[in-house]
Amino acid sequence: MGTFSIWHWLVVLVIVLLLFGAGKIPKLAGDMAKGIKAFKSGLKDEDESQSRSGETKAIEGEKVVHTANASAQKDEAAKH
Repeated sequence: MGTFSIWHWLVVLVIVLLLFGAGKIPKLAGDMAKGIKAFKSGLKDEDESQSRSGETKAIEGEKVVHTANASAQKDEAAKH
């Protein structure tokens, strides 16, 4: 384990338990898990909103094309 032996890690574990207590460590781990889940759901929501905005832009782009074609047809009809 590199420069630290098993005894060093046991001492660190005892100090952590004394500082935080045995009851707070599961709470901290649970809070961290909730934070990770919230982060992942936020990323998922962001991806969905980007895909929805892409669909909207494609639909708006089609409307613009149709509008441009209609105005060009009107111009041609006016010329004749």
